[in-house]
Amino acid sequence: MKRWTTALLATALAGTALTAPARAEPAPARTGAVARSAGDTAAGPGRTERAPVRYEAEDAAISRGVVQSDHPGFTGRGFVDYENAPGGHVEFTVGRETAGTVPLVLRYANGTGSDRPLDLAVNGRTVTAGMPFGPTGSWTDWRTATVSVPLGRGTSTVRLTARGTGGGPNLDSLTTGGGPGATDWSVALVESTTARYTPTSIGGWSYPVGLYLYGQYLVYQRTREPRYLAYIKSYADRFVDPSGNIAQSFDTLDSMQAGRLLTVLHRETGQARYQKAAKKIRDRLATYPRTTEGGFWHATAAARHHQLWADGVYMVNPFLVEYGKEFGDLAYAADEATRQLAVYGTRLQTGNGLLRHAFDEARAQAWADPATGLAPEYWCRAVGWYSMAVVDVLDAVPANHPRRDVLLTVLRRLAAGIERYQDPATGRWFQVVDQGARSDNWTETSCSSMFTFALSRAVRQGYVDARYDAVARRGYQGVLAKISFGPDGRTNLSDISVGTNVGGYRYYVQRERRTDDFHGLGAFLIMNEQLTAR
Repeated sequence: MKRWTTALLATALAGTALTAPARAEPAPARTGAVARSAGDTAAGPGRTERAPVRYEAEDAAISRGVVQSDHPGFTGRGFVDYENAPGGHVEFTVGRETAGTVPLVLRYANGTGSDRPLDLAVNGRTVTAGMPFGPTGSWTDWRTATVSVPLGRGTSTVRLTARGTGGGPNLDSLTTGGGPGATDWSVALVESTTARYTPTSIGGWSYPVGLYLYGQYLVYQRTREPRYLAYIKSYADRFVDPSGNIAQSFDTLDSMQAGRLLTVLHRETGQARYQKAAKKIRDRLATYPRTTEGGFWHATAAARHHQLWADGVYMVNPFLVEYGKEFGDLAYAADEATRQLAVYGTRLQTGNGLLRHAFDEARAQAWADPATGLAPEYWCRAVGWYSMAVVDVLDAVPANHPRRDVLLTVLRRLAAGIERYQDPATGRWFQVVDQGARSDNWTETSCSSMFTFALSRAVRQGYVDARYDAVARRGYQGVLAKISFGPDGRTNLSDISVGTNVGGYRYYVQRERRTDDFHGLGAFLIMNEQLTAR
């Protein structure tokens, strides 16, 4: 049975006299949870006192552990591999110019299926017992865990000691945040959004809310803040009764996206009702209508018959492979998800690497080209949905799956197209992706977050060339320029397109631009959790 985990609170501790810590270096903005936004002001929240500083684990004092470099993706010269026994530790010496509460960002990998907790002590005194370092999926999948602790002026020691018989995770680095105003944008956004909406008022069962709450779950995975998971559970329990019944017909792909929350909640709580509710989506796919090539229609309503929308691949396929992994149905799930991505890719991707918004097999829609059935434009969020979906599915399917190479080819062509059309001035991408030279086009925040996530993740996993990391970093800085704090102290994320049907150029560029639309909030969290784990 799974259980919820709760992070322990840190207590105040004093430091010693100031000396220069060994082998400390400023952390790149992309590596830490602390980053500056263009919306920050000198006196306002979010402004750091100084740049984050990263301390490499291989330069720390090590007991019952060894420095290794056999799992790629680490920073510096390597990482510390704890002995498979309790009691081993890594001790960093960190320096501070001023006293204050400081976020400590610990970068680690855990390729096992279980937690490898560490006791965190500052200056010899335990401040967090059993800090969780949960599974990351593989030893090459590096993530971060963050805890805030008071540090005194001068130098302090931070020791991380293994508690269990399996030892600790592979520990790569510790990054100290800036001054008291340092901002974790994921936490700030989640705190702002959950203050604005209760689990009841946030909205009905829908993909924009589902996307946002999945992003909130990623923040929970890093911070282990129990309120974040409890909020998601309260939302889902509005729709799933104690017996696992869910009053949804699932006649659109859009309605299936929030099913990801059901697999998450089953994994976290072990409650069978979430499996039963998720199975309703899986079973619906057995009778869901398809094109002659096997692609799922975007919806069953008459106005959507015979149509593939690029949006749809994200609405169902990440859920499907996660369902397969959670409930022992991965053979079917991997085969179906890869089939869908291959069919959609074949029909929607063009010579520039991008995907048109939609395809009408019947050629009945006014927007459909009579010869190809394709929509006329490359709408940015449609391309973004596909880019995230193909990365998520590649992460989940077996390495020897027969369609894996097909999807890698689609992704690599797509990455080249995303790079080609990045706005050099802002690092973001345009609402109509390939028409950036037109004066009425504008850079859109949700798709820019999606592209940034997809490229960064694809580089980390080795799906695309490492040169795309620079594209992702430019995109990340471009998106950060769109988030700021308002006068109420809450975050504002701007220039997010509202939900959009299929149309022509003028239709897309005239769509309403909103602040704090859930499409953008969810995409931002997914992106930020990927980039801050670098």
